[in-house]
Amino acid sequence: MKNTIGNCSFFTFLFLLNHCDSISASENPLIFTVASEAKDGYLRYLRSADEYGLNVTTLGFGVPWRGGDMNYRGGGYKVNLLKEALEPYKDDENQIIMFTDSYDVIFLASWADILEKFKEAKAKVIFAAENFCWPDDELRSKYPPVDGDGQRFLNSGMFIGYAKNVYNILSYTDIKDTEDDQLFYTHVYLNEKMRNENNIKLDHKSAIFQNLNGNIGDISVTINKEGETKLLNKKYATNPAVVHGNGPSKINLNNFGNYLAGAYVDGECVTCLENNIPEKERTSFTVLIALFVENPTPFLEEFFDKIFSLNYPKNNLHIFVHNNVEYHEKLTETFLEHASNQKYISVKGLNFRDGISEATARELAVNRCLTKKCDYLFVVDSDMHLDNLDTLIELITFNRTVIAPIITRIGTVWSNFWGALNEKGFYARSSDYMSIVNNEIRGIWNVPFISSSYLIKSKILNKLSYTKADVDADMAFAEHLRNQEIFMYACNLNDYGHMINPDTFDIKKTRPEFYELFSNKFDWEKRFIREEYYAQLLAETVPKQPCPDVYWFPIATEIFADSMVDIMEAYGKWSDGSNNDVRLQGGYEAVPTRDIHMNQVGLEPLWLKFLQLYVRPLQEKVFIGYYHDPPRSLMNFVVRYRPDEQPFLRPHHDSSTYTINIALNSVGVDYEGGGCRFLRYNCSILDTQKGWMLMHPGRLTHFHEGLRVTKGTRYIMVSFVDP
Repeated sequence: MKNTIGNCSFFTFLFLLNHCDSISASENPLIFTVASEAKDGYLRYLRSADEYGLNVTTLGFGVPWRGGDMNYRGGGYKVNLLKEALEPYKDDENQIIMFTDSYDVIFLASWADILEKFKEAKAKVIFAAENFCWPDDELRSKYPPVDGDGQRFLNSGMFIGYAKNVYNILSYTDIKDTEDDQLFYTHVYLNEKMRNENNIKLDHKSAIFQNLNGNIGDISVTINKEGETKLLNKKYATNPAVVHGNGPSKINLNNFGNYLAGAYVDGECVTCLENNIPEKERTSFTVLIALFVENPTPFLEEFFDKIFSLNYPKNNLHIFVHNNVEYHEKLTETFLEHASNQKYISVKGLNFRDGISEATARELAVNRCLTKKCDYLFVVDSDMHLDNLDTLIELITFNRTVIAPIITRIGTVWSNFWGALNEKGFYARSSDYMSIVNNEIRGIWNVPFISSSYLIKSKILNKLSYTKADVDADMAFAEHLRNQEIFMYACNLNDYGHMINPDTFDIKKTRPEFYELFSNKFDWEKRFIREEYYAQLLAETVPKQPCPDVYWFPIATEIFADSMVDIMEAYGKWSDGSNNDVRLQGGYEAVPTRDIHMNQVGLEPLWLKFLQLYVRPLQEKVFIGYYHDPPRSLMNFVVRYRPDEQPFLRPHHDSSTYTINIALNSVGVDYEGGGCRFLRYNCSILDTQKGWMLMHPGRLTHFHEGLRVTKGTRYIMVSFVDP
C-alpha cells in the first residue's frame, strides 16, 4: 500500500495529497519514507520536507506496522514496501530516488543541494554511515577500510541513488517483513560484486546524511552567512542535508529540531505561530483541571485562589483534587466547597484518608477526564503558582498534544522541564537549558521531561501511565510518552508563574508560612508585606510624622500581625516582667516587659533579614545620612500588655540608634487604652493601627513611655536597631 502525503502549509490533522511546490533541479526526485501513523515525529518530518519544497511519498501509511521490533532487529517490511514502490522504475538509469526513515528524521536542505552533493560523490548509490557495526558486530572485519578519517559502517535509515541500482539492491535476496533491514543492506554492501556493479558508497563524512548516535559531541547548530540555521558536523566541516536521530540519539534530534528546518529564525520561534487554534475557539473546549497536593506546600491558599481566577469559562471546566497531606485537609475542603458553589461542570475531591497513591490518583484523573469526555486534561501540582491567569488559554492556543508552561523557582534555574537526559534517564542539562530558563530565548521547545503543570489532549489519555517500578510518577509519565514517541513541549513564550520551594516548610511550626522568607521571598512578601509599603519608598511620598522625628509607616499585613501573635501565644513562655532576665547577657533588664524574644521561636535570622529588606530603606529615607547595612539588633521581641499583668511601661530610653514598634492588634477592638507618649515633646500616639510601624530615634532624644492598657490585650513587636 502506498500513500503520498505533502502539503503547502503544515496541518496536524489534515494531510493534503498534492504538493504545490516545484522542484528547482534538472532531475525530479522520488523521495520515499515509511510510516504507519501520523506520530509527532512524522509531522515534523513532513514539515521539514515542506520547508525545502520536497515531495515525499509515504509507504504503509494507515495500515498496521508489520516490520517487527525496531528497538532490536526488524524493518524488513520497509525493504519490501520500497521494492514494490520502485517496480515501475526498476530499469530507469536516470531516475534518482531517495529513501529516509520518518519518525526520527529531519530534512535540512533543498533538492538542489542534495543533488549537488550526490553528484560530487560520483556514486550510483550512497548510504548513510555510522560508527557502530549494527546489528552484527562480527561483520566489522569484512568492511572495506576507510581512506583517512570517517565513519566506517552502513546505516540503512537514509540512502540515495539511481532507481535501477537501488532496485538491484532491493532484489538481492528475499527478506521477511520482520527480518532486519540494516543487516540486509549490510550484506549487499559487503558483497564486493554487488558493491562494485552498483557503485555503492557510504557517506563516511556526513556530506549528505548525518546519523547522530555516537556523533553528538561533533554536532552543533549554527547560523550561516544567509541567516539560516544549519547543522554543522565540526569534525568533518560539513553541513549535512538530512539528519537522523538513530538509536538513543532521538532526544538530541528533538533538541536540534527546535531550531532546524526554519523552526527558529532570527531569534523568533516560527513553529510557535503554526497551526494555532483560532481565537474564537480557544475557550470552547472542555477541560478537566486536576490539582495535586502530594506534599506539604506553603502558600497553598494563594495557589487555590489563582486556580479560581483562571481566565476560562467555568462552565467548560471540571475540577479534580487529590490531597495527600493531612495538614492541608481543612484548606482543601474549603476549596472544594467553594468550587462546588461555582459554575464548574463537576467537582471531585480525594484526600489522604482514601489511601490512594500519587500515581493512582493521577491515573484516576485521566480516567475521569475520559469518562467526562473532556477535550483536555490540565494538570497543576500545588507548588506551581499560575500568576498568569491566561495560562490555560495560551496553552490551548498552541495546539500541541502535550505542552507545559515553563515555570521556575524565582532566582534559581530550577524548573519543571529537563532539556536532556543522561544515560540512565535522569536529568542532564542541554546546551540551551540556561538560555531557555533565563528567557534569553523564547519559544516552544521539544523536551524529554516535563512535570508539575501541563496540558494534554484527550486523544492520547488512554496511552498514559504514571506507574513504573523504582521511579516516581512524573518520571514514569514522561518515559511512557517518550517510548510512544509522543512529543512533550515546554513553552516560555510568555511568563506563566513561579514555583514554590517546599523544602524548608515545617508544618510542625505554628503559622509555618511566616518562616518562609528565605525560601519563598516573593510569596512571603505578597502575604505579609502591605501593598502600601512600596509607595513609602517613593521620593514623592511624605511619611506620616505624628510626633517630632517619629515616623509612621504601613508595613505589615493583618495576616503578618495575626501570625506573630499566634506564634508567640503558641510558644507561651512569656517573661515574668521582673528585672531578672536570664535571656540577656548579664541577666539584668533595666526596663523589663512581658515579652518573648524572636530567637526563642526560631525567628531571629528572619527578623534581621526583615530589618534589612524592609525597615532599612525607610530608615535611610527619613534619617538622612545614616547608613548601616545590614542593620544590627540584639533585642527583637514581642511585648504583651494586659491590665492584670503588665498594663504599661515606665518612661525610658531605648538602647538603640533607632527603634521600631509594630502594632500587632487593633485598639478599640482587641484592647482599650495603650499607646506611646514621648515626654520631651509631650506628644502621644494613641490611635496605633494594626500592621503599622513607628520608627523613632533611641538614646537621648526620645524619652518615652508605654501608656496603660485598661482592657483586653495589646501586642507590639519591638526592635532596638544598631545598639
